[in-house]
Amino acid sequence: MKLHHLRNATLVIETDQHVILVDPMLGKRKTIPPFTIFRYSAHRNPMVSLPKNSRDILSRVTHCLITHLHPDHIDKAGEVFLRRKSIPVTCSVKDEKALSKRGLNITQTLDYWQPQPFLDGKITGIPAIHGYGFIAKLMGNVMGFYIELPNEKSVYVSSDTIFTEHVEKVLVEFKPDIATVACGTARLDIGQPLLMRMNDILKFTALAPGKVFANHLEALNHCPTTREELKMALAENDLLSKTAVPNDGTYVEY
Repeated sequence: MKLHHLRNATLVIETDQHVILVDPMLGKRKTIPPFTIFRYSAHRNPMVSLPKNSRDILSRVTHCLITHLHPDHIDKAGEVFLRRKSIPVTCSVKDEKALSKRGLNITQTLDYWQPQPFLDGKITGIPAIHGYGFIAKLMGNVMGFYIELPNEKSVYVSSDTIFTEHVEKVLVEFKPDIATVACGTARLDIGQPLLMRMNDILKFTALAPGKVFANHLEALNHCPTTREELKMALAENDLLSKTAVPNDGTYVEY
């Protein structure tokens, strides 16, 4: 299995049989307005281009998972890509109507904690809480995914979430071989962070029974945590050896 990191939370899980795209933000640089104006510099998003090898990777995609509707997870270019290729999409039942209106080929919807057949294995929708305090309600519903395919590593795509009892349950009871974690510590101009603070990233990583794949870094103007800051914190806590912090356009083989 290969996990290709394209940019931000856009991820491609490649197995011998399937190529699964997660959260396609595929637009050019600066096509989305800033997510914060006062707290951090008001750069337009995404702040970095897609890597040059992304076209080749995307050409092999057979399926897509969408965790939620924010534009840094499914943008206009991502929608066009999915429509043109009529890629089968799996999403939360709460997002089916909105994504269908955008012309996407929704072939499967999930409720939280209800396993369903997926490709030649199964998938479970996992609750994700997108922020600390009141800000989570403003962010709307988010779904992570626990994916089990035959003869492959199990993967937990935790999506945009803080550390919760749901996250802990997956790590402790499901025991994923690979767990992705959004590490940018995103913040708007109001409220607390939308993603895990560093202490919760470290807790997540320590509790994960297998390897950890860190993403949601250095692509958006409201995500201040850098790869180097994350690596330093992981190293100080003896967690760097189990964690991949990939650059855009690279992959990790498991």
